[in-house]
Formats: sequence, structure tokens, C-alpha cells
Amino acid sequence: MDTIFQNILNLLSYHADSPIIFSSGLFLVLFTAFSLFYYLLRNTFTPRILFVALFSYYFYYKSTGFYFLLLAFVTLSDYLIAKAIHRSRERNADDLDEGRTFRKAMLVLSLVLDLGLLGFYKYANFFGANLALIVGTNFQPYDIFLPVGISFFIFQSLSYTIDVYRGDLRTMDSLLDYVFYVSFFPQLVAGPIVRARVFAPQIRKPLLITNRMIAMGVYLIIIGLFKKAVISDYISLNFVDRVFDNPLRYTGVENLLALLGYAMQIYCDFSGYSDMAIGIALLLGFHFPTNFHAPFKAVSVADFWNRWHISLSTWIRDYVYIPLGGSRRGTARTCINLFFTMCLCGLWHGANWNFVAWGALFGLALAVHRIFSRVILKHDRHYQSRGWKRFFGVLSTFLFVLLSFIVFRNAQLQGSVDMLNQMFTKFHPEVFLQCITGYAWVFALIAFGFISHWMPDKWESRLVAYLSKCNLMVYVVMLTAVIFIICQVKTSDVQPFIYFQF
Repeated sequence: MDTIFQNILNLLSYHADSPIIFSSGLFLVLFTAFSLFYYLLRNTFTPRILFVALFSYYFYYKSTGFYFLLLAFVTLSDYLIAKAIHRSRERNADDLDEGRTFRKAMLVLSLVLDLGLLGFYKYANFFGANLALIVGTNFQPYDIFLPVGISFFIFQSLSYTIDVYRGDLRTMDSLLDYVFYVSFFPQLVAGPIVRARVFAPQIRKPLLITNRMIAMGVYLIIIGLFKKAVISDYISLNFVDRVFDNPLRYTGVENLLALLGYAMQIYCDFSGYSDMAIGIALLLGFHFPTNFHAPFKAVSVADFWNRWHISLSTWIRDYVYIPLGGSRRGTARTCINLFFTMCLCGLWHGANWNFVAWGALFGLALAVHRIFSRVILKHDRHYQSRGWKRFFGVLSTFLFVLLSFIVFRNAQLQGSVDMLNQMFTKFHPEVFLQCITGYAWVFALIAFGFISHWMPDKWESRLVAYLSKCNLMVYVVMLTAVIFIICQVKTSDVQPFIYFQF
């Protein structure tokens, strides 16, 4: 009995080498048990919210250990700061100039606390190493653990404080509601970044889960699992990582195919997580905004960021780009704002210069697109290309995104140079068929990913409408079939989501 108890306790404890993720078997078991209790509490408010909040904190503990205390600190501090800002605004409703200094001080305090924590855990070694390089001294990296999802929950909490300061949002009356909002486990560790203005009104509403919500939730979970555990993990482990780790061992054709594979890998990895997060939220009665919308269909770099990681791009637009002046101060200033914003976006993705360079590439591309589209061609913001112009736009955007992924994936400049050198000087097209046949399953999955990516949206709507007519047993069979397929193609332990590092 003691052995059984110890085994269960060990299973439920945090292990740094195996953090819990949506595609792991343990999560599926825990979520099943969670769902039973959630169903029993469906007609309550406070007990149900408290139960979900406690489970969310346990989920974060299983993801990152006792750093759940950091999550609690950020949550409590921003809640109290936002309350202070709101009370000041209400006291001085007749004259908002009164108390403005206090409210600014509170906002600055929130920024210092949140960005200070993010800066320490994520960027201390990066800035320390670069400062030492400038000064000419040796730098010994600090032993700092990067808590999973810190960028996401800090951005989410910080947006709440800023919105309250701006007067765009009322504070939540209950600390429990705010804890629930920040820690809600579907989006806690890798997004999407859900704004309080979207999520808060749903917290105290009577729980209503329609057949269509269940159907869409199950569909998104299945699609997300397949994207992550079948497509992304398989092609990365069996081809993509091998080429990127040593590009000089492979021909230019193989490097190009690996680049195509990486584009599909990172898309399936992160959109797969977002799909599962949105699907799980739907099964619990909550709606999240779309986070990916067929980004490889983008007709321009601007359109790409309207489709890729939408929650992050809109966050950066609203809280960085627009406060800098946006597009309100002339073309030159707009281009500078775009470049600076995308450099920050790149730095958000990781503490390394390759991410900054990746952001700078997109910043330059957005500036060039802005000048060419608005100044030279005189297009307004609602312009839609047609025919061959649209085809050329999609193709050129996709090629640019592919090239940018070389910089994004390779932490060292030499790796990017080696890949480009192989593509342009040692292409060897004669090995194309040999490569395709040698990695048949890899390229079958890559091809399937791109084909499904281009499926019309109405096909998905029709499928969900059909699924909404099914009963629970059909959903169970479908999930079981997907899990069986995953078990058949899995070649190693469950791979962490790429975006966990961000």
C-alpha cells in the first residue's frame, strides 16, 4: 500500500524533466477527473471558480514547480494596483486631472514589477553577457530557471492594469475572479493572451455549453493533438532537427526541404497548442479568440501578422506600437515605430540576438510594405488584391517568412550562413526524389499539413455542424482513435511545445 501511495505521489509531483503538457497521457487522465468534478459544480459560481483556480495552480505547479508562487505574486500585485487606480479614478470622476500623478505612479509600479520579473528571469544572462562583452570582462551566467509561460501570464496581467489605467475597463470586484482569469489553465503556459475585457464578462455568467461548443471543442482538441504529437513532433525528430543541427552534411535541396518542414513544424506546434487551449476552454463553457488563421495564406507581411499568433500581435500593437504613435505621425515615424516594435517582438521570443534579428527583418519588411502600398501604390487599409497579384503576394510573403525562419531557428549566425550557402552553392536537385522517398512519412505529413492549411473555412464549419449531431460515445471513440495514432507514431518521450521557451 505504501508503495502504491508513493508511486501516486511521485506521479502527481513536479518533475523538471517531464513537465505536464496537453499532449501527455497524465494530463488526459487529470482532465478526465477534473471534468467530472467540474460537471458536478456546473450550477454553482464561487465553488466552481475556486475549483478551476486551484486546478490551474496545480497544473502550473506540474509545469514549472514552485514558481507558481511567482504567478500568485504577479496576480495579487496587479489586482491591488488596478484597484488603487480605479478608486482614484472614481474619487476624481469630476476632474480626472486630480490624482493623475498617483495613477501614473501606480501604473509605473505595475510595469516595474511585471517587466522587472520578466527581465530578471528571461533576460538577465542575455544582458549580462552582452554588457560584459562591451566592457571586456568575463561573464559567468547566473543559474536562473525560466518559469514556463512567464511571458504570457505577465502580458495578460499587465494588459489588465493598463486597460484599467486608461479607463477602458472596470476592475474585477473579486480577487478570486482575477485569480481565475490570470491562471485559467488552458491558456496559462503558452497563450493565447486573453484580454480581461473579453474574458471577465464570462466568469460569472451561468454556465452554458451548447452541442456546437462541445463539437467545436472536441474537433479543436483532436486537430491540436494531431498537429502537435503527429505532425510537429514526427517531422522534427525524424528530419528537420537533423538538418538544422548540421546543415553542411546535407545538400541544398535537403536544407530547403528542412526549412519547409520547420515552417510546418512551428506552425503545427504552436497552433496545435492554441487549438487545444481554445477547445478545452469551449468544453468548460468559455470562448477564446482565434489565435491562428491560416498564416501561410497571407498576401503580405502585414497580413501575416493579422493571422499568426494574433493574440500577441494585437497585444504588441495596442500596448507598444500605438503608444509610440502608431501611424498617426507621418510615414517616416510610422516606419520607425514598426521597426522598433518588431525588434521588441523578436526579443520577446527569446533572449538571443537571432530573435532580435528576426524581428528586425520583419520590421524592415513591414516598413517597406507600408511605403510601397500606401505611398507608391496609394492603397488604403481595406485594399484586397485579386488574381495574379494575390498569387504573387502570397508566394512572395511565404518565401520571406521561410527565409526569416532560418534566422529564427538558428541561434548562431553561422548556422544561418551555412544553410544559405548550401542552398545557393550546393543545391544538387538530383537528390530530390531520393530524399522524398527516403523520408516518405515525413514529407507525407508535411504535404498533409500544407494541404489541410489551404482547406476552405466552410469545410471546417460543415464538419463541426455534423459533429454537433453526434453523442458522447462518438467523441470518445474519436479521441481514442487519435490517441492510438499518436502512440503508433511516437518515437520518443513527449516533446515540449516550442513556445514554452518564450
